Amino acid sequence: MLLGFALFTSLGHSQVKKPIIKDVAIIGGGSSGTYAAIRLHDEGKSVILVEKEIALGGHNNIYIDSATKQAVNYVEKLSGLYPPNVTFVDIDTAQATNYTPPDITAALRAYIQQLSQYPSLDEGYFLPDPVPEDLLLPFQKFVAKYPDIGNLTYTISQFGQGLGDILNQPTLYIFKIFGFNVINAFTSGVILPTSRNNHEIYDRASKILGQDVLYRSTVISTRQRDSKGIELKVNTLDGTRIIKAKKLLITIPPKLTTLIPFTPDHRESTLFNEFTSAGYYTSLVRKTSLPANLSTSSVGPDAPFSVAQLPGPYSVSPTSVDGVFTVKYGAQHPLPEEYVQGDILDFISKLQNNGFSGNYSGRANLLRFNSHVPFELTISPGRIAAGFYRDLYALQGYRNTWYTGAAFHVHDSTRVWNFTEAFVLPGLLQGL
Repeated sequence: MLLGFALFTSLGHSQVKKPIIKDVAIIGGGSSGTYAAIRLHDEGKSVILVEKEIALGGHNNIYIDSATKQAVNYVEKLSGLYPPNVTFVDIDTAQATNYTPPDITAALRAYIQQLSQYPSLDEGYFLPDPVPEDLLLPFQKFVAKYPDIGNLTYTISQFGQGLGDILNQPTLYIFKIFGFNVINAFTSGVILPTSRNNHEIYDRASKILGQDVLYRSTVISTRQRDSKGIELKVNTLDGTRIIKAKKLLITIPPKLTTLIPFTPDHRESTLFNEFTSAGYYTSLVRKTSLPANLSTSSVGPDAPFSVAQLPGPYSVSPTSVDGVFTVKYGAQHPLPEEYVQGDILDFISKLQNNGFSGNYSGRANLLRFNSHVPFELTISPGRIAAGFYRDLYALQGYRNTWYTGAAFHVHDSTRVWNFTEAFVLPGLLQGL
């Protein structure tokens, strides 16, 4: 019996995996986390990247059609670039409307004039003290104050997908999501890979990082996070692993519910608990019987500036794969995924019943569905004025932890990379 116990103990110990020891542990393999991992790798530092999904990429959703090998990116952020043949439909009824987009030339100039007063917003949430009242105004009141901007409002709402009730969001967040980078892309066009596969950059990063990425993995507890180092307990495809690192970089959305495994203290919890988010969902549907070139953009016929009142689909658009459409859906608050999926298919049925389908073929099929909750993280105007972002940025390096990602700047890869390069990596690299 003692021999059996000794053998069992020996076998048990032999199966215990050694801790993963690295310079930096990175949580989240989206745009900012992948960029940071590659940059630290280039600097000769060792990293381990913990990613909950099966691949890097974060909000970058790609579908590869098995027959044609065509790539479909169904969460392109520049979705405000609706095609010239778009049909504007009522978000509630899916019926065609008589909405005609106004000329935005003068409104865009007026908007740029206001945006130009805050150049530091292009680098992050670097706000004047005191915070100007205009940045705190709900966007609808801001437009009322500067009516020359009015004709641009609907267009901005299309670029602000995922921001929820855009007319009542503080103008600060409008300036962030519709900044100069987006305006340049809107007016001059964007550069895409010839394959139209925006996921290529993540596939290549994955090859470079190799075994330094733990896919389908999540942090379940934190044993240490202080000036002496980092120790995390991680649930992986290969069982429970221990990560020991000198420093920690968190790139996932910093909502308190998400960061509980990292044992936030009172200072951290107070800040993270203030974030709220709307609902944003992307999907691919097929067997719709809709015309191959049909593009719809939702409006609220009786709403201010015809901005669609959520929840509901922002748009229905054809893809490079014949018969497959992408549907982007928004809500003022996160909704159950089953409800959103049903509402998307109901909207397609409404389009069919409203005459957009020549040969009605029954209920469409949901080919892909992704929830991007939490997506745009926002806080109240009062807390913005009270210095929330100053206090948030002051967390950099606290408890040997650094942060980057959209919540610290904006959902724009190039600008988040610049933020990471300028304001995060210097602190991470110091002392390594």
